[in-house]
Amino acid sequence: MTKKDIVLKIANETGVKQVDVKKVVQRTLDHIVASLERGETIELRNFGVFKVRQRRGRLGRNPRTGQEVPVPPKKVVVFKPGLMMKAQIK
Repeated sequence: MTKKDIVLKIANETGVKQVDVKKVVQRTLDHIVASLERGETIELRNFGVFKVRQRRGRLGRNPRTGQEVPVPPKKVVVFKPGLMMKAQIK
């Protein structure tokens, strides 16, 4: 499912114009990303939690040459589903 599919479903179910639904969905996603950039946790009740975690640096290996390459530490976004989502998806 794409963002466009979500917009179409919401527009059809609510009777709100697709353009307006698209703006709301996009602004919601923009605010989620901005909060994650600031290192905040996003908790959507009955859906799940988005967090930013720091991944440690490590030694990787170039698959072509076999040479060891340092991989620097980086931040990654992780998602933990909520209880209702876990219960519905089995």
